[in-house]
Amino acid sequence: MQTKIREYRAKTGITQEELAARVGVRRETIVFLEKGKYNPSLRLAWRVARELGAPIEEIFVFGNEDLEG
Repeated sequence: MQTKIREYRAKTGITQEELAARVGVRRETIVFLEKGKYNPSLRLAWRVARELGAPIEEIFVFGNEDLEG
């Protein structure tokens, strides 16, 4: 899964550490999310999107390979 977390963080001026604290995870989790190496729970995805002021579907981009399972 691809994300636009880094792009939206830059727009809002939020650091990885600040975002992590706001959504209740470690900074490393935000790093993994930004690199597409971690698929978040729906609750975490919602929290991240809310903190970044954007809909979930704008922050998290699913490709066809993400839907195969």
